[in-house]
Amino acid sequence: MRFQDKVVFITGAASGIGRDSAIQFAKEGGHVAIADWNVTGLEETKKLLNEYGVQVQSFQLDVSNYDQVAQVCKQITADFGRLDIALNNAGIGAVNNFRTAEHTLEDWDRVIAVNQSGVFYCMKEELAIMALQGSGAIVNISSIAGLRALPRQIAYVASKHAVIGMTKTASSEYAKFGIRVNAVCPVFTNSPMLESMFSLREDLRSKLVHTIPVGRYGETSDIVNAITWLCDDESSFITGLALPVDGGQTA
Repeated sequence: MRFQDKVVFITGAASGIGRDSAIQFAKEGGHVAIADWNVTGLEETKKLLNEYGVQVQSFQLDVSNYDQVAQVCKQITADFGRLDIALNNAGIGAVNNFRTAEHTLEDWDRVIAVNQSGVFYCMKEELAIMALQGSGAIVNISSIAGLRALPRQIAYVASKHAVIGMTKTASSEYAKFGIRVNAVCPVFTNSPMLESMFSLREDLRSKLVHTIPVGRYGETSDIVNAITWLCDDESSFITGLALPVDGGQTA
């Protein structure tokens, strides 16, 4: 199995891409530490992972709180002894749907705190652990919004562009330590976050799919396949990549 006895840390693991990634790593032999602010969803994920006979730890975590992130990473190394793979997946969308001049300061601060600062806080701790080991792989979840404009979503777009910039910077700094840092940029993917957006504007369900050349929304399995490949030794010469998984939307 590709990830036999590897220690994997995944944020945003209560549902969607985070949950399905955790399941795939566990299926392939990885020991998994999962984290999310949503305790109910986190416990559901943990129950699913327990079926695979691997070690599982779960942590309630607000990634926008650096002290919490540092404590969780410290506990992971205490429990597992190392950290081989990290998936920084926790993220949120903006509540409001306004042009830039009307965008609220509250939404800006909230989205940047989770999507941008949260990724930085996690990488700061993960890279320190991995550098001491001399090996590791990190995948950050960006978005097509990290590669292009998304009108009426200035905070989300800014945060996801920042994830790509942080990924490229960290990759160039830590390659000499045997650490690879890449990003995945999903298109609109069937998940609780997408359904939440459609619940506010149902008309978008039929409109947005027409922007994707392959003619469908992404599935979490599409994204998970890209994530696991970037963590596998088969991609050992790849670092600093922002990989679109978008059905050709940004081609």
